[in-house]
Amino acid sequence: MKKLLSVLALAVLFVAAAPAADIVDTAVSAGSFETLVKAVQAAGLVDTLKGPGPFTVFAPTDEAFAKLPAGTLESLLANPEQLKKVLTYHVVAGKVMASDVVKLKQAKTVQGSSVKIKVSGGTVMIDNAKVVKTDIVCDNGVIHVIDTVILPKEKKY
Repeated sequence: MKKLLSVLALAVLFVAAAPAADIVDTAVSAGSFETLVKAVQAAGLVDTLKGPGPFTVFAPTDEAFAKLPAGTLESLLANPEQLKKVLTYHVVAGKVMASDVVKLKQAKTVQGSSVKIKVSGGTVMIDNAKVVKTDIVCDNGVIHVIDTVILPKEKKY
């Protein structure tokens, strides 16, 4: 019995000491954000999103990126500054949990523009993207999964 308690105590200590995952590591381990992670790397935003934050990321899935018009993703990946503007449009400073998001009409993004937030019948929309999963807590913020890549209004991409 003492041996079992010792093993359990060590397991609890190991779990407590394990570092929490940041936004980038969480996205990598999820397996459904490969395109987003590739874009974050191409835009030079890895260190920022691994930083202290906190950040709220509206993260498009690989399927969301696949819905972009032909050539759009390639064009963005070839232009890191433009890509950075698109990606930072998906990020809000601070840790905004779903319970807070639904109370908002808009949120100012790190890119500088605001996204529109609409709640209807239990569905939350960020611009034209549907929020499909919420409150993936990371040690430097939170991820909300969206089904569409959102683009800043100022320019066509």
